[in-house]
Amino acid sequence: MSTTAVLRSEWIKVRSVRASAGSLLAVFVVTVAINVLATAAVGRAEADNEGADLLFGAFHALNFGQIAAIAFGTTAVSSEYLNGALRVSLAAVPNRNLLYAAKMTVVGALAVVAGQLTSFVTFLSGQAFMGSYALGLGDPGALRACVGGGLYLALMALFAAGLTVVLRSAVAVLSLLIPFILIVSFVVGDMAASVADFLPDHAGQQVLHQDPAGTLGPWTGLAVTAAWAAAALLAGWWALRRRDA
Repeated sequence: MSTTAVLRSEWIKVRSVRASAGSLLAVFVVTVAINVLATAAVGRAEADNEGADLLFGAFHALNFGQIAAIAFGTTAVSSEYLNGALRVSLAAVPNRNLLYAAKMTVVGALAVVAGQLTSFVTFLSGQAFMGSYALGLGDPGALRACVGGGLYLALMALFAAGLTVVLRSAVAVLSLLIPFILIVSFVVGDMAASVADFLPDHAGQQVLHQDPAGTLGPWTGLAVTAAWAAAALLAGWWALRRRDA
């Protein structure tokens, strides 16, 4: 099969699996909905706190959206390991490098589009409720945070996709990553801030701060998250090449 045909087949797979399409839609819907509700309810009160980071607060809902992004990356890949579907895919596309590259390209492209749309709409819709505290895209760091927030969501989806190829189980990946993001990361952050700065979520979210105070800057933090995602993708590529279907 040609590269274009393989890419088209991977697009059809993602589109036809309801869990993948639903989780991709959830990245946008959950993030924007939670952000609007939270900003309308307590946005101005929180902004009045001394030392509040208004820009980081505008993207608080991305903490929920990243869970949906992880679910998208996981379910988009895990369907290959149900009922021997991978054997069918490899029968149609024996070139494992091409199959893996096409799958991750489709997953990454969809995650980038959904991430950027989510990030910009989240920021702009939330600021509509902030009154005199509202930020605009022209304020320092705002445009960078919008672009970086979308890339962060896409990187978390690719990180999960690579791990899913290694572990071959959506349950295993979700059971590992979601508690890590929601609990372990914060515990490590309280115990050793310098170590936590290099965790994938802590590092990537530096791009959302107006004035990052940690070890990493906004783009170097995002680069660390990209390194985590690249390591997971390389491990997935190695696993697909070495293991039996």
